[in-house]
Amino acid sequence: MIENDFPPGFEGDAKNIAIDFDGVVHNFDKGFHDGTCYGEPLEGSLDALKTLSDDYNIIIFTAKAKPNRPLVNGKTGTELVKDWLKKHNVLQYVKEVTAEKPRATIYIDDKGYYFTNWSDTLKDLKVRL
Repeated sequence: MIENDFPPGFEGDAKNIAIDFDGVVHNFDKGFHDGTCYGEPLEGSLDALKTLSDDYNIIIFTAKAKPNRPLVNGKTGTELVKDWLKKHNVLQYVKEVTAEKPRATIYIDDKGYYFTNWSDTLKDLKVRL
């Protein structure tokens, strides 16, 4: 953990771990489907949230929480995600649910790409896309 990555006054954000919701906490096996949070927990995800929360602030990030997302069954995406977390008894381990990329020491995302340099990145993207 490099504390210099955080601006003055935000050093506490080094205790944040940002975790994507779809495909990381729950299986996203139907895609958008009907907009609900339908998936089952991925193996180990609930225990990981509990364990990590002992030492870190868990921030769930998801496009579901975008404010311009239409209501689903009268609820915002943030409310749906919190309901899912509550149903699976892990809401109390999560500090925040957001659509924004929070300041964090690490991001856990199934669609993330680990950047090292642009030369390798352009080669990798050519193969993957």
